[in-house]
Amino acid sequence: MVSVIHFGTSARRVLNYNEQKVSEGVAKCLEAGFYLREPGELSFNQKLFRLQNQIALAPNIKYNTVHISLNFHPTEQHDEATLKAIATTYLDKIGFAGQPYLLYQHFDAGHPHVHILTTSVKADGKGINLHNLGKVHSERARKEIEIEFGLVRAEDRINKVMNELKPVNTKVQYGKAATKRAVTNILNMVFQEYKFCSLPELNAVLNLYNIAAEQGSKDSRVYKNGGLVYRVRDGDGIYVGVPIKASDFHMRSNLIKGEQLVRPTIKILDQYFLANKTARLPFKKRLSTAIDFALLREQNLGITALKKELKAQGIETVLHYTKDEKIFGITFVDHKNGCVFNGSALGKQYTAAALLKRCGAYQEPVRIQQIPGLKPVLPTSQSQDLVISGAKNMQQAPYVSQSILDVLFKAEQDQNYMPYELTGKKKIKKKKIGRRL
Repeated sequence: MVSVIHFGTSARRVLNYNEQKVSEGVAKCLEAGFYLREPGELSFNQKLFRLQNQIALAPNIKYNTVHISLNFHPTEQHDEATLKAIATTYLDKIGFAGQPYLLYQHFDAGHPHVHILTTSVKADGKGINLHNLGKVHSERARKEIEIEFGLVRAEDRINKVMNELKPVNTKVQYGKAATKRAVTNILNMVFQEYKFCSLPELNAVLNLYNIAAEQGSKDSRVYKNGGLVYRVRDGDGIYVGVPIKASDFHMRSNLIKGEQLVRPTIKILDQYFLANKTARLPFKKRLSTAIDFALLREQNLGITALKKELKAQGIETVLHYTKDEKIFGITFVDHKNGCVFNGSALGKQYTAAALLKRCGAYQEPVRIQQIPGLKPVLPTSQSQDLVISGAKNMQQAPYVSQSILDVLFKAEQDQNYMPYELTGKKKIKKKKIGRRL
């Protein structure tokens, strides 16, 4: 079993999240602990007011809402009675005995799991100490519950990978769920996990989840007013549904001081762009080195093979095309370090044109460099034929790119060099100064 604990300031937000899952048919409220009625007899406001009334007893406690998820191994299928017993035992062991709580079972993931909503404010107005709650109390309770109920242990390395939780693991699918809520979840994850410094870099990540941020054309009303809209795309990149204004979203932010919820407008994005310029610098070298080593392993690797090589290292390569299906830009998304770099931000040798040339997709003809100071020799009829045939063969010969090692170890050539013996200069003999007695 894997337990995840989140502390918050709004019980309404967490309750709305779980109730929305219930309305979509992918969750069920199993129990309402220390309520006067059964879960099916309670309305949304009745569930909320029970928690809010107890929270109001301690207005000085900031983090008054506790949201817990208990995640089980995919092979474990527990009935509702077992899930209720596990949740009650867990709350008792971490010091939340007697606290009102709501228990929800979710069915929208690849593994069984339940969500618990409760409060850290006691009935006497005192607060429960949340310091090291997950590290100390929850860890001890988890181990005891695994033994008591015969659950699969989380210490097993294989099971930990299978139970690994990700903030977002699916793309937005228009018509499958509430579009605005689905986009909000993606924005929360992207803004917290990735560092980007421009709107195209942000879209490089959002497009992976079928979302795009747009300012519109320069003549549009949205662009002239400094606006921004978010749109949903289908699997082929075609926009579906209606655009949603950036000011209609509210997302969590740890970047902007004094504000826990912000709107992802152009004004807010500019603050993220400025802060991320410094935050992503430590990971720039790692990305450029990964690209260089991928190209060094094999000459004329090809852009498709390069994308596959980088993807194995957790780096997504996003190509930008013109209307004529020609590549004009490239962006790299480093999922391991949460960084996004446009090719030009890494350096001139990492732009789309430079990488296509290094991959062998674009090749230049070999040019003959004339040595300065030498006059061309007029060819005879026989030598002229040789020159013409040689030029044709030279144009048809494939361009051979040099590797970095060839360039580094290549000897320098100076066309103006002449041996000293042929310069005609005489050595000036120095007079020897003898010792005088």
